[in-house]
Amino acid sequence: MTNIDFIKQRVATASKNIENTVQLLKEDCTIPFISRYRKDQTGNLDEVVIEQIAKLQKEYEAIVKRKEAILKSIEEQKALTPELEKKISQSFDLNELEDFYLPYKKKKKTRADVARENGLEPLAKIIMAQNNDDIDFISSKYLNENVENEDQALQGARDIIAEWINENIYVRKQLRRLYQRKASISTKVVKKKQEEENAQKFNQYFDWSENLSKTPSHRLLAMLRAENEGFVKLKVEAENDEALDIIEEIIIKKNNDTTPHIQLAVEDSYKRLLHPAISNEALQEAKAKADANSIQVFASNLSQLLLAPPLGEKRILAIDPGFRSGCKVVCLDQKGDLLYNETIFPHAPQKEDAIAMKKIRSMVNAYKIDAISIGNGTASRETEFFIKKIAFDKPVQVFIVSEAGASVYSASKIAREEFPNYDVTVRGSVSIGRRLSDPLAELVKIDPKAIGVGQYQHDVDQTKLKEELDTVVVRCVNSVGININTASKHLLSYVSGIGEKLAENIVAYRSENGPFEDRKQLKKVPRLGEKAYQQGVAFIRISNAKNPLDNSAVHPEAYPIVEKMAKDLKLSVHDLIANKEKTALIKPENYITPEIGLLGLKDIIKELEKPGLDPRKSAKVFEFDANVKTIADLKQGMVLPGIVNNITNFGCFVDIGIKESGLVHISQLKEGFVSDVNEVVKLHQHVQVKVTEVDVERKRVQLTMKV
Repeated sequence: MTNIDFIKQRVATASKNIENTVQLLKEDCTIPFISRYRKDQTGNLDEVVIEQIAKLQKEYEAIVKRKEAILKSIEEQKALTPELEKKISQSFDLNELEDFYLPYKKKKKTRADVARENGLEPLAKIIMAQNNDDIDFISSKYLNENVENEDQALQGARDIIAEWINENIYVRKQLRRLYQRKASISTKVVKKKQEEENAQKFNQYFDWSENLSKTPSHRLLAMLRAENEGFVKLKVEAENDEALDIIEEIIIKKNNDTTPHIQLAVEDSYKRLLHPAISNEALQEAKAKADANSIQVFASNLSQLLLAPPLGEKRILAIDPGFRSGCKVVCLDQKGDLLYNETIFPHAPQKEDAIAMKKIRSMVNAYKIDAISIGNGTASRETEFFIKKIAFDKPVQVFIVSEAGASVYSASKIAREEFPNYDVTVRGSVSIGRRLSDPLAELVKIDPKAIGVGQYQHDVDQTKLKEELDTVVVRCVNSVGININTASKHLLSYVSGIGEKLAENIVAYRSENGPFEDRKQLKKVPRLGEKAYQQGVAFIRISNAKNPLDNSAVHPEAYPIVEKMAKDLKLSVHDLIANKEKTALIKPENYITPEIGLLGLKDIIKELEKPGLDPRKSAKVFEFDANVKTIADLKQGMVLPGIVNNITNFGCFVDIGIKESGLVHISQLKEGFVSDVNEVVKLHQHVQVKVTEVDVERKRVQLTMKV
């Protein structure tokens, strides 16, 4: 099977599209570049499908590598037959490959190995042939100094047979199918840990059992966490009798004197060898699926968060609220640079609200503030009420901003580099302000796991999680594009083809030579070669550039085409851009070249209509219910405004303006069945919810959107 066949089995597109995509990936083209500027070669595949093809290509290469290692190992043991070689060569199932390799794998000395050393393999073969009725007599011929009686001889022979059964590929395949369909997962509490305080969050799993294949990802990960923390013992089992029946049907061919011995070997093989291996395999497969599901939820949430509406280039006053330690206030200019910082104490115990009001008014006037950004942590609501009591000289919009991860950023190396002369509290406030003006540019500086928009993110495969989240960040950054003259090196490092080192070089070049005036200048950046230029140039923007196309998503390789389009319409390129009436006259089929086909040309025309259009919406002001400040203020039946602040497979969490977010279970999202939470709500969506249950003691709030 070729790599194209392997991928085609899993991706519904033409072989030619897959071939071209794989070739482009081999040429070190990035996924954003391929999906945006090589549509004619890929058949208009989007980033998600191209990412899938890239993963499947790696998977194929890993399988081929494993096959080569297995064949080499068996060949070195002089045990590779043409038939076995053919089976291994034709298989692309890792489990099956490991089954083929199992008899030849180096392992610790087994009971079967001891029995073979004692000369009992011929007896095992006689029993497995199932042709003799006087097996006790035959076993007496195999006594020696290590085998004192017939019982020992028969036990040794059964040990060898048990190993053969364990290594039987068909047996393992059928048991796998049984476990995949019918295995149950169960947990039992560890009695001595039951009374510990942390144990109560897992009390649901003190005595739990369900079908493994139907266990939702969040529940499986919760059970595994409970086991890892020592609160429960976890088991994966199939029905014992059904498993034994499956094995016996494959192994036992006759009913005679050998049958009881084979049955004993079957039972031993299943209990001692097959069940531990297959049950662990089933659990690991379920865990891998749960990981993939959880990672996907996290990735989807992160994408929505990164692409949250920006306020844009406004002068912002940002507040990191607090009670005893005060509210940390910073003033930022429209580029996000720090102009001033101050601490005010409007809340108890100091309650210097008059002084604080005066200071805020003064800062708003002095720094020509357009909007106020308040972190949504401790004292957030109180600070919002305090700000809204101030009579400003001009309208000032007030926003509540998620501060998840702000403390991680403020203590990071990145923050220390940006603000070496300020402490963590000032840095945190700056992050809260910048998140309002451009969430994407600010959030790329924080480890995505610290943003807190996933479920069980610390329990999943960390390598796969990092890969997926990095992919999401790259996808988001390149879908928006970046202003090369204002972007930080952290934002630049996610641009297609750039990376960390080149991002540093770009920033250094900008510092030495001033702002970039055109895209061609990128080629002057040290170590930025033709390939990096080709992959990244169209994702950067230069406002007020000499060539207006430098502030668009049109790739420089297409500039001659655009110039010809303009010339044919008797216009300059500048006059053609954003001229919908004129772009509508362009017939793309007249401009097809060997490099750029119809799909690419249609994209170019669309871009000429609205050059550099930001795909994100505009930020909206939101107000919580003024009467609700703590969980104690909630009453069943209340209808409240809220903001979705986390999405999971089982529902979404909604910020209703108190410390505790309320849960809207998937069944409460809307009337009728919901299979995917993301179909109904998005992160940061403004929603109306009704309170259905309040548990003050456990600090839990249940909500419904069936208002």
